[in-house]
Amino acid sequence: MSFTLSERLMTLFFLHFGIQVVACQLVVSPVGPSEAIAVAGGNVTLAVTSSGAPDPTVTWSKDSLPVVTWTIGSDAEPDVAPEHRNVLTLESNGSLTLVKASVRYSGNYSVSMTKSGLGTASADFTLKVYELFQGASLSSLPDLPAEGVENITLQYSFTKGVVDDQTWFLNGTAIQSNSRYSVEGQRLTVLQPNRGDTGEYAVLLSNPFSSVRAHKNVTVLYGPDEPILHVHPAKPFHVSGDSLNLSCRADGFPEPVVEWVFGGKVPPEADDGVLSLVDVRTNQGGVYTCRLRNELSGSQRQGEVTLTIHERPPGEPVCSVQSEDDLSLLYHCQWPSGSPLAQLSFPALSSTSSGQGNFTLNVAAADSLDGETVVCMAEHPTETKDCNITATSPARFVPMMRTVVRDDGKIEVSITCLSKASPSAVVTWLKGGEAIDDDAVYQIDSDTTVLKIRDFNVSTFVQHTYTCSCRNPLGVQNREIQLLGPAISDSGLIKNPEGTVITLTWEVPTTAVVTGFDIQMKGPELPSESRNSGRHKKASEEYRLIQKRPGHARSTDVLDLDPKSLYHFRVIPRALMIEGKPSKAHRTRQASGLSGPAIAGIAAGIPCSLLFLLLLCGLVYLCYSCWKKKSQHIPYPVSRAPEMTKSAITIPHPVLNGGLKKSPPDYNRLHQVPSERSMALPTFVPPPPVRVATTV
Repeated sequence: MSFTLSERLMTLFFLHFGIQVVACQLVVSPVGPSEAIAVAGGNVTLAVTSSGAPDPTVTWSKDSLPVVTWTIGSDAEPDVAPEHRNVLTLESNGSLTLVKASVRYSGNYSVSMTKSGLGTASADFTLKVYELFQGASLSSLPDLPAEGVENITLQYSFTKGVVDDQTWFLNGTAIQSNSRYSVEGQRLTVLQPNRGDTGEYAVLLSNPFSSVRAHKNVTVLYGPDEPILHVHPAKPFHVSGDSLNLSCRADGFPEPVVEWVFGGKVPPEADDGVLSLVDVRTNQGGVYTCRLRNELSGSQRQGEVTLTIHERPPGEPVCSVQSEDDLSLLYHCQWPSGSPLAQLSFPALSSTSSGQGNFTLNVAAADSLDGETVVCMAEHPTETKDCNITATSPARFVPMMRTVVRDDGKIEVSITCLSKASPSAVVTWLKGGEAIDDDAVYQIDSDTTVLKIRDFNVSTFVQHTYTCSCRNPLGVQNREIQLLGPAISDSGLIKNPEGTVITLTWEVPTTAVVTGFDIQMKGPELPSESRNSGRHKKASEEYRLIQKRPGHARSTDVLDLDPKSLYHFRVIPRALMIEGKPSKAHRTRQASGLSGPAIAGIAAGIPCSLLFLLLLCGLVYLCYSCWKKKSQHIPYPVSRAPEMTKSAITIPHPVLNGGLKKSPPDYNRLHQVPSERSMALPTFVPPPPVRVATTV
């Protein structure tokens, strides 16, 4: 606390006159109230006045511990405790000033003055230093309290400040301590909270220099309450194909999560508490459980609803026939599911036997059943349907064969016998009339349709005749297979228009054992062969290997041929090291010169050609002679003007005046042959000039 100049002068005045009046007694008293307050960081003076003795010794103590000592009027500096020298200052009259005091200087202060021979006088002060509030906050435990489970504790805190007073609020209304709310220190406790205790909690903190308010929203979790379930539309039962909704809800905070459970599983159709069932089936009938769960508190409840659904069997009835042994047939009919199950029967086979959902009838095999269509009647309350099945004996078939080379170097021939039959045919295998057992050479697949023969030697394959039998209760089909060594049944050669590329093609017998093919050529070297040194010239006149092809290949291409050169090609089938007979040799073009047969043909053809020409000339001459004979009997036409034929009138034609005789030509003469000219010729009467011109 600081004093003005006038106050200090008055204090000195009273001290001066007080000492003179009461010179025999030392008195110390506070100037102002003995309880002082200050804001942290500010200055405050604990002012005192003394009388009765000049220049007494002053001692200030804080909480009974001396902190400053000095003799008033002394030239010496006051003795201040080292840790307080920056804060505590002693005034000339013995008053204590605190500079930039902090909260830790709050406490009880006392001053005592001593003068020898006059005794000791003292005065007491209480100082409270307040900080301005900073960083006030309000927290609660637990973070998510559940209704009726545990108490809620709210506690405030701040980084700076001194609390003189606190007031608690809920949703703006002051809270009074009672059986449900308890305030102790910095805490507010809510006992046995319920959903009504949800809201905004606040605390107001204050001191003489500042105040602050802290807030905290508290939510009390509750629920779920008793669930409410509904089925829409409400019916005693539903029919397959109907659509319906199941709803489930209950009060709670947060809103309870609804989960439908059916058959121990969660249906995917549920959405926001509503389970939508579209086009329902009988397997969807039963007990549906609605589980409600408060995801924050973990509380759960559940309810149940039962659905009854009738449904027709799905799909169509299915018929089949199987064989149990070689003597009987098993006719099978099924139309599963449905409510109730469909009634199944084969009226044509039995009028007394029937079954529900899945029915099998055992019938003795007979020729009359081969190719006979048998109908299964499937009767259900919603509709009646049927299916049919036809039992057939094994059909004729052609065995299939495949040859490969195994990793161990053995040849493996696979023979497949597969016959279309109902029920499926069982295949048995014989070798030379004896049954085949599985061993290192022979192996039969699990479905018995494939026989595999493995060996290094080709003779093992070709020395036996193999028989496969496809059998069911209605009949049997047998096929014998005689394996052949490597062979080629047909071959051919195709070349491109430029003659630089040829394609060799070949075929093998269906039962031939072939693992590969050697492609051989005779003729000039190919560019790919030119890199090989040491080849003799006459090597081009012998067949040499140019390619190797696998056993499944049926063609190959040879490139970079010289179109002007002659090449010969052939294919040799192989079974490992065993070679078969080469194919027919093919060449790229005809050889130069004429072969013997060609020369013989030409020699025989020349006389025949000459004879043919003579006959042709004679025929032409004969035709010409006949034409001449017919031409001489053709009369010339008589002029229509009789008077003109009586006299010959010669009229020169302008075009014919150039060196020709003036008389017109004798046309009859031109048509005469030597044998006819000895006879008298008829007189020719030339036509009139106009007629002549027309004739020309």
